[in-house]
Amino acid sequence: MLHIDGSFCEGGGQLLRNAVALSALLSKPISIPNVRHNRRPPGLRNQHEAGMYSSLCTSNLLTPIGIKLAAAISTAETEGVHLGSTSITFKPGKIELPKILTADPGTAGSTTLLLQVSLPCLLFSSSPTSPSTITLRGGTNATQAPQIDYIQHVFLPFMKRHFGVDVALKIMQRGYFPRGGGSVWCSVPPLTEALPPVTLTERGPVQVIRGEARVGGLPFILAERMKNAARATLLAGGVSPTIIRIDAVRETQEQAFGSGGGILLFAETDNGCVIGGSSVSTRSKAPEEIGNEAAEELLRNLRHDGCVDEYLQDQIIIFMAIAKGRSTVKTGPLTDHTRTAIKIAEQMTGATFHLEENPSGFVIISCDGIGYTPSP
Repeated sequence: MLHIDGSFCEGGGQLLRNAVALSALLSKPISIPNVRHNRRPPGLRNQHEAGMYSSLCTSNLLTPIGIKLAAAISTAETEGVHLGSTSITFKPGKIELPKILTADPGTAGSTTLLLQVSLPCLLFSSSPTSPSTITLRGGTNATQAPQIDYIQHVFLPFMKRHFGVDVALKIMQRGYFPRGGGSVWCSVPPLTEALPPVTLTERGPVQVIRGEARVGGLPFILAERMKNAARATLLAGGVSPTIIRIDAVRETQEQAFGSGGGILLFAETDNGCVIGGSSVSTRSKAPEEIGNEAAEELLRNLRHDGCVDEYLQDQIIIFMAIAKGRSTVKTGPLTDHTRTAIKIAEQMTGATFHLEENPSGFVIISCDGIGYTPSP
């Protein structure tokens, strides 16, 4: 049993997600005291829960807790996985793929955070036959988490280009903050070989900045106002108007549950880097403020000259750790989420990370990965 202090560094849900995902993938039992110790209130919250059903489970029962999405994939035994719990144990069994899964927290909990837990577990199979599929329900454009648009336009293209992982994703219905109710379908191909290492240290010039300002159940003019504010902020930040391509979108009632909105901007460079900036609509913020926030976030990440943005940097740590050979990626200043991800990856995989933090703000993250392949 490997003991992991849940209060380390950012001490939030990201530590929990990474630890459980690696536990399931590597078949290493873990115990985590002090779950979300640095949050108020501490302990598991609704976004860490998801009722889930697997057509391959012999019991065919609806399991009550969200971390058991990873448990269903790895036939794990769990203890302490309930609302408010500050200590859990996770004892994985064998991953047998393919899986057909559905995860639904019954709240506006983020679908993208559920994908973070499940994706590493679903990638590897000792006897691949067909892709695993998973339907994730809840919030697609929620606060405190990447929007599904970010996963679609930034994270998954990175995984395909640099790790050779081609995950198909389809947004069946959007679920906006604060009601949720969205649905996302993913197909994850099985892998039999280790992931290749990634070397990404030269971002290159920005070729184009794309974006979508969207609303569901609200007037189209609100999406236009987000779009125009984002464009104005980019222009004020020195971006050439010839490379800005932002669309405004309004979804129908069939395309979105409830009402809400958000914006994603992403810069594409000639070296294949994609840098994002985003913001989610709330009742307390005008559309102009949402558009400004996304543009300012994008500009901030571009100024650091990193090859990934502040959100992608922590999401790729798991994959660098299990890849074969040395990976090297240039980022902006490290976030607490990234430092947490590195600590958990080193503790659980045995991979070795090296950090070269430059006074000008950028960081070179190097990792000697373990070259993980599934056991026969």
